[in-house]
Amino acid sequence: MGRLIIGSKPIDGRNYIFDSAERSAFLNAEPEAAPLLRPYIGAREYLHGGERWILALHDAPPQVLARLPRVRERIAAVRAYRAASKSAPTRKLAATPTLYHVNVLPAAPFLVVPKVSSERREYVPVGWLEPPTIPSDLVFVLRDATLPIFALLTSSMHMAWLRHIGGRLKSDYRYSIGLVYNTFPIPPEPADLSSVEPLAQSVLDARTAHSGATLAELYDPDLMPPNLRRAHQALDRGVDHLYRRSGFSVESARVEFLFKPYERMSAPLTASAKTKKNRRTTRKSRR
Repeated sequence: MGRLIIGSKPIDGRNYIFDSAERSAFLNAEPEAAPLLRPYIGAREYLHGGERWILALHDAPPQVLARLPRVRERIAAVRAYRAASKSAPTRKLAATPTLYHVNVLPAAPFLVVPKVSSERREYVPVGWLEPPTIPSDLVFVLRDATLPIFALLTSSMHMAWLRHIGGRLKSDYRYSIGLVYNTFPIPPEPADLSSVEPLAQSVLDARTAHSGATLAELYDPDLMPPNLRRAHQALDRGVDHLYRRSGFSVESARVEFLFKPYERMSAPLTASAKTKKNRRTTRKSRR
């Protein structure tokens, strides 16, 4: 399904991150810095709305930065913050203060999955963001995602997998790359993934019909608009049929079905791990 990664992680002592008021004050003092400030979206902004901004200095020419004293103050503060860290890897980052610790600056539309989502939601609100937005490390990013991939990730099949093997933050769902995304069995061949494209688009169109609402409002089970619910139900049926022609009537049936291919996927890894463990035990016994 593609490689899922975390978003940008600046490790900047909050010197590069601004709320709307801070951004306005900063640009009043240094208006020439406007092209360097980009929207910065984490799980909270993605789900609930609101704005944050971040200085993106990765490709800024030195001669441009030299003319921006306020920006240079921020760079110096980041360098000092990292240099004072107790973490050796963070101190090493002080040598490149215009870069983040994790640098994810997509140049094309990208899919995001919030790391944490309310347990009340039937679906984690997966969706697309576009440049110049920079995703934070509180969302996962999938570049070059297609409508069929979106369909799989926002389906009841995937939600059932998340609910049964994913972690929790208090009671909320905690999505993870290794535990949830990488282990999720995709539909077996010869499933035609293109068949769910119009169903996926219908979900996106239903969201657009309520553009004034946040995703948190759209996916509140008490507030979810009927057209969005119908679109998701149709998508669920379409994805279910990719796995089994008869579909699934209850979530437990989905989970039971998914564990069979998962066990086949994990068997070689388990066997390899046992082999390595046996080799280590053999070497120790020879000493």
